[in-house]
Amino acid sequence: MTQMKLGLGLYRHALTRDNFQFARQAGATHIVAHLVDYFHGGGHNPRDNQPTGTELGWGRAGDPNRLWPLEELVGLRKEIQAAGLELEAIENFDPAHWHDILLDGPKRKQQMENVKTLIRRLGQAGIPIMGYNFSIAGVCGRTRGPYARGGAESVGMEGPLDAPMPNGMVWNMVYDPDASEGCVPSISSEELWRRLGEFLREITPVAAESGVRLAAHPDDPPLPTMRGQPRLVYQPRHYQRLLDLAPSPANALEFCLGSLAEMTEGDVCEAVDCYSQQGRIAYIHFRNVRGKAPFYRETFVDEGDVDMLRVLRILKKNHYDGVLIPDHTPQMRCDAPWHAGMAYALGYMRAGLQWIDGE
Repeated sequence: MTQMKLGLGLYRHALTRDNFQFARQAGATHIVAHLVDYFHGGGHNPRDNQPTGTELGWGRAGDPNRLWPLEELVGLRKEIQAAGLELEAIENFDPAHWHDILLDGPKRKQQMENVKTLIRRLGQAGIPIMGYNFSIAGVCGRTRGPYARGGAESVGMEGPLDAPMPNGMVWNMVYDPDASEGCVPSISSEELWRRLGEFLREITPVAAESGVRLAAHPDDPPLPTMRGQPRLVYQPRHYQRLLDLAPSPANALEFCLGSLAEMTEGDVCEAVDCYSQQGRIAYIHFRNVRGKAPFYRETFVDEGDVDMLRVLRILKKNHYDGVLIPDHTPQMRCDAPWHAGMAYALGYMRAGLQWIDGE
């Protein structure tokens, strides 16, 4: 029997008792929670779908002086457990807490301590994974439209986004609304890798001591540059470089099948085989797409370029026992578009897991 687990990712405003019950009814056993509010102060970024935003970003970052309290983390885990689920991961640091780690700014040392504190609190709260995306431009340049089967609303990309980032923005969110005019200077790819290396070498031991795995998301969209800034993991092979920077089980991957499929080189199934054999996949974003960056469309889980059942077979062969979540999915035309889309994806995933068990 496969030990893979079915999960659901929920944005901060969706961490409700009703949605926990919905997840359990759809067959999920685990939750991946976002504590960053991507929609705060972003009127151009509707809350009823995944965040897309504009060149102004998603919205405002959080409170730089308020790290997520241990009591909040423990309370969330207990509330999720009360619904018959387990809290598997927190996904993404708030730019307010680590912007100068990404930008190599004057608050870098203080913010490294922020990250260490957060990792230790996750360990104390019994939350085993911290997902993150080490990126200056973040998730940007995506568009919304009737891209999926039957005209279902989904997201995609219709060309590169080269507009420079204004000062006070990082990771596609505004952390300093009073920043001086001008743009964030571009840096080299090697400089960004250097910053990541310093981050991992300092943070990975803390994560290991705390019983927490760091899980790195690939670049989304996966292009060499976005908004004049370099990217790190925009081809599957770059994940290996990230792993080799800190050879520890605590340095792991948030494995996004959609982002990998959008990459212009490599093969998704080969990448799944390579990294799952190494035991370095912490959890998986199980979603499908058509096309390659910078021109692609997110699809329903069963209509994209990736053979998702083949992926499950490879994971089973390599004894992957972690969580798979839909991440996001097209919205369906009904009174509850998000819930219907997620229920469809979860049903497909649950059936797929049962099917490979019977092979």
